[in-house]
Amino acid sequence: MQTRITELFGIQHPIIQGGMHYVGLADLAAAVSNAGGLGIITALTLKTPDDLAAEIKHCREMTDKPFGVNLTFLPTVTAPDYPGYIKAIIEGGVKIVETAGRNPEPFLPYLKDAGIKVIHKCTSVRHALKAEKIGCDAASVDGFECGGHPGEDDIPNMILLPRAAEELQIPFVASGGQADARSLVASLALGADGINMGTRFIATQEAPVHEKVKQAIVAASELDTRLVMRPLRNTERVLNNAAVERLLAKEKDLGENLQFEDIFEEVVGVYPRVMEEGEVDAGAWSCGMVAGLIHDIPTCRELLDRIMAEAEEIIRGRLEGILG
Repeated sequence: MQTRITELFGIQHPIIQGGMHYVGLADLAAAVSNAGGLGIITALTLKTPDDLAAEIKHCREMTDKPFGVNLTFLPTVTAPDYPGYIKAIIEGGVKIVETAGRNPEPFLPYLKDAGIKVIHKCTSVRHALKAEKIGCDAASVDGFECGGHPGEDDIPNMILLPRAAEELQIPFVASGGQADARSLVASLALGADGINMGTRFIATQEAPVHEKVKQAIVAASELDTRLVMRPLRNTERVLNNAAVERLLAKEKDLGENLQFEDIFEEVVGVYPRVMEEGEVDAGAWSCGMVAGLIHDIPTCRELLDRIMAEAEEIIRGRLEGILG
């Protein structure tokens, strides 16, 4: 299957493993790339640029296929060493970067001068158009279903993707609600050039997270996520648990008086405890509604092979058959 995304990134299948905190490490990225997709290392999970450089080197030892690095620009008082991370990316020979968070424009010249293709994560058409205007090569369009930060517009992919197709000239992938061949074919039909999967890749054998995390996703239904931090306009979709219920109760009780410090216990420092130690009730951690479509824990190759084979069956069998 060839699309503008496979051509842009030099990959076999139009499937991207998006950046995920404490998940997007070299083992998973290499496995996805070896299976024909685009694996992505999450830079800010690595504490320093030197750590990122080592992770890139490790990934390159495991695959000769293209892989990328996610760089999320956070609105923090003490910013990470972004120039250092970019230097590690460039010196590591990485040619694809997924940006997220704040506008990446100040850093684009360094990436573009190094011949790096940039795909920016967007939760609205207006943000995707801005990414196109500043010179991003592609966009990842995140619908309201997605795990993590869906923005504040609450537009699901059945509307967001065709709207993006109406407006954008650059290629884009669908993110949010992506798990299988049905997701891929539907996204292509709505105008996308491929899909970005997050939660689905957590529940794979190569994902470097605790088995309890994978089992929690498999056990969850589409009804088991919650939206937190809405009053702070930093909405995040997370898997429901006792800590999330406490967080939501604080939001309800404090109302407009809610401060980030009030929910510090439920959201700060949670990911190492969840992903590495398997304390799945330790706090709020990102998970998409797509958990309801995840029923197994395959290898990345098994997953991508299955998606592509079933996508062809849907297109050539069901859809062509409907036409008669």
